[in-house]
Amino acid sequence: MPTSPNLGEIITTTLRNRTGKPADAVSKNNALLNRLLEKGKVDTADGGRTIVQEIEYQENGTFKRYAGYDLLNIAPSDVLTAAEFDWKQAVAAISISGLEQMQNSGKEVMIKLLAARIKNAQKTLRNNIALDCYSDGTADGGKQIGGLQAAVSTSPTSGTYGGIPRASWPFWQNQKFSGVNDGGGATSSTNVQTYMNKLWYKTTRGADHPDLIVADNNYYGFYHSSLQTIQRITSDKMAQAGFTSLKFMNADVVLDGGYGGGAPTNSMYFLNTEYIYLRPHAQRNFVEIGGERVNPNQDALVKLIGWMGNLTTSNMFLQGVLTA
Repeated sequence: MPTSPNLGEIITTTLRNRTGKPADAVSKNNALLNRLLEKGKVDTADGGRTIVQEIEYQENGTFKRYAGYDLLNIAPSDVLTAAEFDWKQAVAAISISGLEQMQNSGKEVMIKLLAARIKNAQKTLRNNIALDCYSDGTADGGKQIGGLQAAVSTSPTSGTYGGIPRASWPFWQNQKFSGVNDGGGATSSTNVQTYMNKLWYKTTRGADHPDLIVADNNYYGFYHSSLQTIQRITSDKMAQAGFTSLKFMNADVVLDGGYGGGAPTNSMYFLNTEYIYLRPHAQRNFVEIGGERVNPNQDALVKLIGWMGNLTTSNMFLQGVLTA
């Protein structure tokens, strides 16, 4: 058993003093999450077997032009369906041994030690959640968040996403543009703007268009190099948030590569974040899980910080990816 009887209280108090900070801080590690937080698309869920994301998959079929006493179409119109996303869980542990308790026996010294470990655990958890938002969801036997590689596929007519088979439902197929297969040559600084134009047209519906384009080092470099110095227009908003960015049409083009960046290599994602959500559980959003844990055969105490949720989308055909 831990030597200090009030250690659990010290850890709990120190944890509570930091409550709320990691949930917001995670967005600062990731341009996509930063945009979702900014637009109010971080939407907590209260529970259920899965996370249900409603979808408007077609227009109302009763529209009719008429004159005078023409009969109107009042038939029921099925316009809504839903995608289902599994809950994904992640955790980080904070531990302290009996020896460390004795070496740091003063209360203030103990709090400093625990605060440093809590900060590190929270940083580790949020960094990995942020990186997972770019993933294909296959890590650790499919226990990972289904990130951009799962949602905005380079093979949009195959596979299942959110429980909906893409091949059977064209409305659930995202757009893609391959430089080699669709453009006649591998993406480079000389053709990247042409390819971006073509993908932009495919992901635009009236005033509905991508508002965020995230790219790895290579593709951001292609676009950056393609611009003349006088033409470079940066995004003040994204720069203030700490992200290196340019503009394309009305969208922010953001470098989400760099050291430790999560954007997949040789890719550029055209995202309409109006239809993308981060859905954490309301009671498991970077918070302490349960009480203190003590092994009967160890002189140590452990606390857990956890997260539970997934990244979801409600519209696929307005999302796109540019690849080689």
